[in-house]
Amino acid sequence: MSNEEVLQQLNNSSTNTFMENLGIVYTDFTGNSLTAELAVSPKLYQPMGFLHGGVSLSIAETVGSVLSITSINPEEFYVFGTQVNGYHLRAVQSGKIRATAKFIHIGNTSQIIEIEIFNETSTETFKNCHVTMINRVVAKKDFK
Repeated sequence: MSNEEVLQQLNNSSTNTFMENLGIVYTDFTGNSLTAELAVSPKLYQPMGFLHGGVSLSIAETVGSVLSITSINPEEFYVFGTQVNGYHLRAVQSGKIRATAKFIHIGNTSQIIEIEIFNETSTETFKNCHVTMINRVVAKKDFK
């Protein structure tokens, strides 16, 4: 399957989900990384008028989990996020944010993912949020 076909399938899988409600759209897939973006709007603000940190962690956990799913056979395995650590570095009020997840470790039962979140004015040095995530891979036959 081409990267474009993977992106189309991932975006189609978001229908009637939390990802669709937030407006998360997958934009790039390389096999080792997955990128998604969402438009920042007042409905995603915290009371002081900035993007809510939970939204940043939500897009991070989304791209991290879905990247893991692309590496396993979903007919045989589930992927569950077991730990998410986020560091909010810069506030955002408008535009779009872009989250890119990359594998740090791919094991048989666990995966470690690094997620970087940027907006239009961010740079590699001045990102908005840095997240690490540990995912557990569980055989469906063992799931209870």
